[in-house]
Amino acid sequence: MNVLMWSLAVLPLGAVPEETVNRFEAQSVQFTGGEYENETFNYRLLKPENIEEGKKYPVVLFLHGAGERGDNNTAQLQYLPEWISEPENRKKYPCFLIAPQCRTNKKWANVNWGEKDSSPQPDMSEQVQVALKILKTVTEKYPVDTQRVYLTGLSMGGYGSWDLACRQPEMFAAVAPVCGGGDERQAAKLVGVPVWAWHGDADPAVPVERSRKMIEAIKKAGGMPKYTELPKVGHNSWVQAYHGPENLLPWMFEQVNNRQAK
Repeated sequence: MNVLMWSLAVLPLGAVPEETVNRFEAQSVQFTGGEYENETFNYRLLKPENIEEGKKYPVVLFLHGAGERGDNNTAQLQYLPEWISEPENRKKYPCFLIAPQCRTNKKWANVNWGEKDSSPQPDMSEQVQVALKILKTVTEKYPVDTQRVYLTGLSMGGYGSWDLACRQPEMFAAVAPVCGGGDERQAAKLVGVPVWAWHGDADPAVPVERSRKMIEAIKKAGGMPKYTELPKVGHNSWVQAYHGPENLLPWMFEQVNNRQAK
């Protein structure tokens, strides 16, 4: 197993505390597309603890890393879902959090994780198409504030976040890719979108150049993205990004999407 795959798959499945799993509802959608015909895809949904009548709440779409792939519908609750479901954070950031699970050996974005340069990806992956269907389902069923739809993901999900944001920039109030990479040729689409990317400069799995190049491309096009590069930090930059003392959550939940057509 090469260093990339080892780095993305070291955490064993089943590492999510039971109390975390119990905070999330198990739900599912049916999806038809590509190799799938009316296939059931399971996901987890965290709801605000107390939904007030007449009030709308932000929604977070979280794309997990490669080590959490599968069909057990629990492994994807590691990291951000677990942390944001903690009692203190649920009070501070009442929201819907969607945690889809990418199938084994599939990707959110069909890219080579080890490359330092991007290659064109003409088609959206079926796994992300499922995630978008889940987002649409939740938005239609629950009191979601469509001006506060947030997208974030780590590692494989960082790649997925960059890819989906460039395809649907008008949808998101904020995008926070962590240790991922995207196609710099598409970066101009993110001008005007609040972006905060994170990466460790000692990442052995996803080259830090991937985040650097996306940030520079957005700036060159006239955007003003935020970027935090963590010195001497390896692949687990998501710990500081989501759970550190100066994490991205307060910034993310402050963002409002005023770019949507009224």
